Amino acid sequence: MAISQHRSRSTVLGPLGLTRAGVARGVLAVLFGSPASRSFRVRLWDGSVEGPAGATAFTLVIQRPGALRRMLLPPTELNLGEAYLRDDFDVEGDLETATGLMDALTRAWSPAALAGLLPRLLLLPTDDLPGRLGARKTDIQAGRHSRDTDLEAVRFHYDVGNDFYKLWLDERLVYSCAYFRTGEESLDEAQEAKLDLICRKLRLQPEERLLDIGCGWGGLLIHAAERYGVNGVGVTLSEAQAELARERILAHGLADRVRVEVRDYRDLPGASNFDKIVSVGMFEHVGREHLPEYFAQAYRLLRPGGLFLNHGIIHPRPDPARHPVHQAILRFTWRYTSFLERYVFPGGELVTPGTVLSDAEAAGFETRDLESLREHYVLTLRHWVRRLEANHEEVAAVVGEGAYRIWRMYMAAVSRSFNIGLDGLVQVLFSKPHADGRTELPRTREDLYHEPGPAAIAAD
Repeated sequence: MAISQHRSRSTVLGPLGLTRAGVARGVLAVLFGSPASRSFRVRLWDGSVEGPAGATAFTLVIQRPGALRRMLLPPTELNLGEAYLRDDFDVEGDLETATGLMDALTRAWSPAALAGLLPRLLLLPTDDLPGRLGARKTDIQAGRHSRDTDLEAVRFHYDVGNDFYKLWLDERLVYSCAYFRTGEESLDEAQEAKLDLICRKLRLQPEERLLDIGCGWGGLLIHAAERYGVNGVGVTLSEAQAELARERILAHGLADRVRVEVRDYRDLPGASNFDKIVSVGMFEHVGREHLPEYFAQAYRLLRPGGLFLNHGIIHPRPDPARHPVHQAILRFTWRYTSFLERYVFPGGELVTPGTVLSDAEAAGFETRDLESLREHYVLTLRHWVRRLEANHEEVAAVVGEGAYRIWRMYMAAVSRSFNIGLDGLVQVLFSKPHADGRTELPRTREDLYHEPGPAAIAAD
């Protein structure tokens, strides 16, 4: 049943004598059905509340009369995201579940719905625009992957500030999917398990040469050197990451065995320089057009018999619930990922697992193993969101309220996308066979799951 706490005193609009609150309720009814049929509540700027009886996962808070007009005209992801950024609306409760309203909006936005919505939306004001919260944004266009734009994109995403990431990542600052054996692990435990899983898949041995493409803050390099005795090189385009990674390497006493360079992976010289190569959460920045070059470079740098583990987000398939024509229309009108490209992840491109395998094998690699970690990333993102929310005041003090809202919405939306299977994440292990076809891998995976791994090797 609908719940009403306060009677609106908004200005009367139009010949039907509707108030602004009444117009807003009409818009919401067209989009989401009657209040009693919804799975959430709505609270308007005048304090009135409507929604079903009983508990709900969240409340959608419309902060001012013109909010719905700015959110929905035109109906793009960018407009909706920027409306949230400037606090035209907010969500109280489960933000991940609330991001499902975006799917409801794209389903509801039909010619018939448009005919019913436009007259209502145009009755709402435009002169109550709130002040914009401070937020960094970029105009880098999707699909552009020159060296300069890649450098700009990576630094835009990762140079938000080390202090920002420290507030919600684990103690090692691992900014990629963790590995939850039971789902009850802490984030620190799950990230350590992920680092160790990668090292075991690569079958790391003492004194081997390991290259980490996109090494972040050095967590994997430090783990591999301490636990497996390797000599490591990491490359990143982020000066801020490299500076902190070097400090951490020095603090762990590993400066004689591990180094981090600010360098484009394409500029690494030589051939067969490394026994093992790993790339975690980096190839999403490469771009579809440049994936053959990416895999060819890894192949050149790896010795025969060596292994390359590529860990990254993929786009498994089109949404099966939508007709291809509907999907094409939505890409043009709704402009999927436009908010993320502007405020979070410029230049990012996701491909299918088939594309990953075909481009890698065209470079000469043999695919030896593929594991999906999609459900693990859902748990990882939920940990990150909870930690971000728990440190709201500190995050806002470091990067501003606008950045806090961007990252809270971004990670909650991505978590839902992984949870319902619209995005995925895979670890793929590739081998560079010897000239006679020989690999240096066991015939089974049994060794991956033997605990514990190699004993810690103290740095001299």
